[in-house]
Amino acid sequence: MRVSDNPVLIIGLGNPGPKYAGTRHNIGVDVIEELCSRVVPMPASLSVHKRTNTEIAELPAGRLGARKAVLGRTRGYMNVSGGPVKALANYFSVPAGEIIVIHDELELDFGDVRLRPGGGDHGHNGLKSITKSLGTKDYQRLAVGVGRPPGRMDPASYVLKGFSRAEQAELPIICADAADEVERFLRR
Repeated sequence: MRVSDNPVLIIGLGNPGPKYAGTRHNIGVDVIEELCSRVVPMPASLSVHKRTNTEIAELPAGRLGARKAVLGRTRGYMNVSGGPVKALANYFSVPAGEIIVIHDELELDFGDVRLRPGGGDHGHNGLKSITKSLGTKDYQRLAVGVGRPPGRMDPASYVLKGFSRAEQAELPIICADAADEVERFLRR
């Protein structure tokens, strides 16, 4: 089977439950929601895929881009997201290079978006878990900048905080920019 016959797997990282909604660590899930809203002719919704402990939407070619795509998020915590991502990749026969993981990034200024193939995890435990489970770093990472913590604030505490009122006003634009990057990837 050619790579183009397989879907692209697009995973937004985050933590489950209302306690984590609206936090920096869940911006990957926010981008998945933006992508779901763009699906034509009507928005996609995620449903539980029990075999992989994820929530997904399967999209045929032409619904979001030229390629088939599976949008998803794990139902467990960020730090153990590797197992569900690997299970989805295996279930849909998606090679690592056709997986896009959308995640928060402390090393980028707030609002910056960068798609890169492979690379390091920058201390991100979700990426560490995925790399370990897949056995490779050769998957796509869509980093969404959340900026550095102020002063001496612990980075782990910072990413679990909500956005400021000013940042919240910019979130729809940032999620749209990140979704645009995914769509460009799907058009390749």
